Amino acid sequence: MDIVIYHNPACGTSRNALELIRHVGIEPHVVEYLKTPPSRAMVAWLAERTGKPLRDLLREKGTPFAELGLGDPDLTDDQLLDAIEAHPVLLNRPIVVSTLGVGLCRPSEAVLDLLPADDLKPFAKEDGEVVIDAAGQRVKR
Repeated sequence: MDIVIYHNPACGTSRNALELIRHVGIEPHVVEYLKTPPSRAMVAWLAERTGKPLRDLLREKGTPFAELGLGDPDLTDDQLLDAIEAHPVLLNRPIVVSTLGVGLCRPSEAVLDLLPADDLKPFAKEDGEVVIDAAGQRVKR
């Protein structure tokens, strides 16, 4: 299965999602989107494929979101894309693309919805939170 993850290695959620992908035996194509930002067209496509408005892919924390006035509900998608293009850190992460769909994987275990569910092995996040228990079952929170 081909998987692409738009990843920020400084983000714990993104690191956990990446490790979950690897944990199921898939080595994804990792795009460090702060170094190699996706094009406007790709960001628009990603939002469309998630089935959510582009605005839902915006990150507020640790970004110039407030300074740029991006909370204004009257801003168009083109204006939001302009902001993401100028400040890639505004793109929330991780975004994962697989043959099963596209999703913003927050929390990180949301990536499991985009991965094959065969024979899961136990997994815990960096902080020790169990995501897949000893019986191979997803732990719901």
